[in-house]
Amino acid sequence: MRMNSTWIVTVLLVLFVCLVIVLLWVMIWDSNRFVIKKYTFQSDKLKKDCRILFLSDLHNKEYGVGNERLLQAIEELSPDLILIGGDMINARPGVSSQKGAAFVLACAEKYPVYYAFGNHEYRARIYPDVYDTMYPDYMESLRGSNICFLDNASCPLPEFGICLTGLTIDRKYYKRFVKRKLSEGYLSETIGEADGSFYQVLLAHNPEFFPDYAAWKPDLVLSGHVHGGVARIPGYKGVIAPSLLLFPHYDGGLFEERGSRMIISRGLGMHTIPVRLFNPGELVAVDLQRESGESDGKRGKIWQFR
Repeated sequence: MRMNSTWIVTVLLVLFVCLVIVLLWVMIWDSNRFVIKKYTFQSDKLKKDCRILFLSDLHNKEYGVGNERLLQAIEELSPDLILIGGDMINARPGVSSQKGAAFVLACAEKYPVYYAFGNHEYRARIYPDVYDTMYPDYMESLRGSNICFLDNASCPLPEFGICLTGLTIDRKYYKRFVKRKLSEGYLSETIGEADGSFYQVLLAHNPEFFPDYAAWKPDLVLSGHVHGGVARIPGYKGVIAPSLLLFPHYDGGLFEERGSRMIISRGLGMHTIPVRLFNPGELVAVDLQRESGESDGKRGKIWQFR
């Protein structure tokens, strides 16, 4: 009887060690690969078809030397526009923003780039006593390039029938351990009203406030920030948000409310928790089509890059 107990303990120990090894392998694999997720939407507001690539939360991550794998994937997708949802750098004292800047510049050499800020760019800007010259150095490195910065600003693209608006929210809306609400009228006071004559795209880094965004009446919201929940329970949800709240509702993928859609990219990099588990990086491709009829907005494929 004692021998049987010893055998059971040994088997359980071996199984536990095997599980740990598998999880470590998946963690390393997922932390160094990305997938491409494609969405297709239709609208009679559009003047012609447009392919958008949405990039978010790179945090200085590199996929190959000089991000060659990521740049190759972008080239193969042949976008009309590249939209950046923020956090391409990692706001930590003494950390260089060179890798993030080099990647953004490489994109801008070939494609029109529209850049909305995330909490890391914003944090580096408002706390120079902490981050020294990180923000001005980063912006100076991007000066003169083919980049339009949407810092609480809009840019109409009449050729496509699209209006792009970038929202930069105050630092207090990124506080940890608490759920917050935007103050009443915050969006209209900060970025004005949505332009209903265009297909209105809102770049809003933090998806937590989607009900407020939807009330502003954009056609499409593009967000990031949550990194897919860092680790995901397969078939369920992401585990933790940057606010350190568990199982965030807005963790990644497509959401709809009040006639507005929101795509949340799971991001391309990592920062505070520097790993991913069952949650590879994500590059989002959005095909906007000038067609009549209804679209469920959920068609698409996922390609894996290792």
